[in-house]
Amino acid sequence: MKNIRKYLSVLMVALLLTSCEDFLDVNVDPNNPTVVTPNLVLPSAQKYTANLIHGTDAGARRINTLGNMMMYNWSQSDGFAWYPDEFKYLVTSSFYQGIFNDSYSSALKQYHILDMMEDSRYDYYKAIGKIMKAYHFQLLVDLYGDVPYTEALLRKDNATPKYYAQVAIYADLLVQLNAAIELIKNAETPVAVGDDDAMFGGDMEEWVRFANTVKLRILVREAGVRDVSADIAAIVTEGSGFITSDVMVQPGYLVEEGKQNPFWNFYGKDAGGTVTMTNNATCATDYILSYLAGTADPRIDRLYERPATGHLGVPQGLLDYDTPVPDAFMPALVSNIGPGLLKSATMGAVIFTLAESNFNQAEAVLNGDLTGDAQVLYESGIAASFSYLGAPDASTYYAQALPLIGWDASPNKLEAIITQKWIATNGLTAEQSWFDYTRTGYPTGLPKSLLGTSADRPVRLYYPAGELSANGANVPAQPNAFSVKVFWGN
Repeated sequence: MKNIRKYLSVLMVALLLTSCEDFLDVNVDPNNPTVVTPNLVLPSAQKYTANLIHGTDAGARRINTLGNMMMYNWSQSDGFAWYPDEFKYLVTSSFYQGIFNDSYSSALKQYHILDMMEDSRYDYYKAIGKIMKAYHFQLLVDLYGDVPYTEALLRKDNATPKYYAQVAIYADLLVQLNAAIELIKNAETPVAVGDDDAMFGGDMEEWVRFANTVKLRILVREAGVRDVSADIAAIVTEGSGFITSDVMVQPGYLVEEGKQNPFWNFYGKDAGGTVTMTNNATCATDYILSYLAGTADPRIDRLYERPATGHLGVPQGLLDYDTPVPDAFMPALVSNIGPGLLKSATMGAVIFTLAESNFNQAEAVLNGDLTGDAQVLYESGIAASFSYLGAPDASTYYAQALPLIGWDASPNKLEAIITQKWIATNGLTAEQSWFDYTRTGYPTGLPKSLLGTSADRPVRLYYPAGELSANGANVPAQPNAFSVKVFWGN
C-alpha cells in the first residue's frame, strides 16, 4: 500500500502546476518536458494506464470490457440496453474509439515525457517510460495492426504522424525494452524512484522483471510467424526472470469521487455506496457459467456473484421479447460480476496477471523456446488465478483427470494453456484471451452473440473517426475487421 498522505501532497503540487481538476491528472506538453519533474508525470501516466484497461472515471468502456464481450464472458441482464453494439459486433470507426484516442493523448503522452528525459539523473524514469510505451504500443498493434509509432507523440511538431508496419513495431518494442533494462543496470547516479511509482514503488529490479515479462508476451504472440528462440534465450541470459506477483496500479485509491479504482467505480459502487447501473446491467453468460460448473471450478463463485436462487447466465444478444418467462433475467436473479473481481474501491488495478505470465512461460516451454517444466508453469498459472480471486484449493481442481484441466489428461497441451488463460484473465485483462483466440482458435466451442451476423467474432478494431478526419492521408486502407488478422494471427 502506498503512503497516501505523502502521495497526495505530491498530487497537490501536480494539480497546482497544471491547473487540472482530475485526480492525478498531470497534463504537460511533451515538447517541454522540463515543465514538471518526472515524479509528477509518472503517477499520472500510470493512472491513465489503469483507466485504459478498466474504464474511465466518466464511465467510458475500455480494453478489459471489450475483451470480456468478445470472449463471451459477460452478457446483459433484463431491462437494460447496455451492450447492443458489442452484441452486434458493430465494429465501426466509432466502436471503442477511446482506446486509440486515449492511448495516444493520455498514457503514451506522459510516458513519452519520461522517455525523452535528457538528464542522465533521470535514467530510471526514462527506462520506465520505455517499458510502459512498449506495453501500450503492443496493445495498439494487437488491436489495430499498423499504427502511428515513432512520430506519434510529437504533437505540434508533427500532427499527422505516419503509420508504421506492425511487424516493424513489434521488432522495435524488443529493442526499446532491452534499452530500458540496460538503462536500469548501468545508471550511474540516478534519482531514485519512490512512492511516485504506483506500480512497483521504485523497485527497479521489479521493473526489469516486468520488462522481461512484456518481452515474453510479445515473443509468444509472434512465435508462430518467426523464430523467437534467440530472443527468449537472451531473456534467460539476462537473468532477472519474470514477475512474481500480479502487476497493479495502486496510487492510493480512495472512496471519494474520481479517486476510486476504475473497475470498481464502473462495475461496483459509486463513492456514495450506491450500486452502479453498469453493475446491474452486466452479468455472466450462460456458457461461461455452464463451463465453470461443469468442470467443478470453484472460481465460479469468485468470478460471478451467486444469487439466492443460484447461478444464472444470459446468452449474449438475448432480447427481452426472446425470454419465455417475463423478467426471468432481472439483475437480482442473474450472476453479476463477483467478489473475487470487485474487492473494494481501494483495490489495485490489475494490468498484467501473474497467471498470464506463467501461462506464457508454459507455452514458450511447450514450443521448445524456453527451458523449464511446462506442467509446473501451467499449474502455477492456475494457482495464481485461484490466489487472486480468493478461490480454494487449486491443486484439487487441476488434479482432475479432465481434458483442459489436468495436464496429463489434456492431449492438446496448447489448448489447455490457452483455455486456462481464458478463465484466468476473465474480468481482469480479458483482451489477452481475445488475442489468443484470434491467434490459436482456442478455447474451442466458444459461442458467438445471437445478434452477431458474421461467422465469428471480430479479429481487430477499426481506426477511429477522428483519426480518419485529422490524419486521413496517412491512415492505411482499413482491413476487414472479421477476416484480416494482425500479422501474428496469419
